[in-house]
Amino acid sequence: MSFQAYLDAVEEKTGLTPRRLVDQARERGLDSPTTKAGEIVTWLKEDYGLGRGHAMALVHVIRNGTAISDKHVGSGGTHRDASAELWIDGKATRPGPAAPLRGRHA
Repeated sequence: MSFQAYLDAVEEKTGLTPRRLVDQARERGLDSPTTKAGEIVTWLKEDYGLGRGHAMALVHVIRNGTAISDKHVGSGGTHRDASAELWIDGKATRPGPAAPLRGRHA
């Protein structure tokens, strides 16, 4: 499962965009550099029923932002992602690939 797929699944499971969950983490003070991952995982499990894998995807975004390693970007592996930048504003608002040009070409 790709990193983005984990975040999309979090949205499906919680009904909240990853950005909203990141905002909630900040409101709770869970975005501090001293916050242990286990604290965030516990919160997400207790409040939203998320498992460790999905919670750890959010831990990464809470701590590090939306950039990920390009190690799997464009690869053919199971964990491949289309971009090194994660989309956390909801699946419905994620920009799609650029439409091909049609008609006259310059």
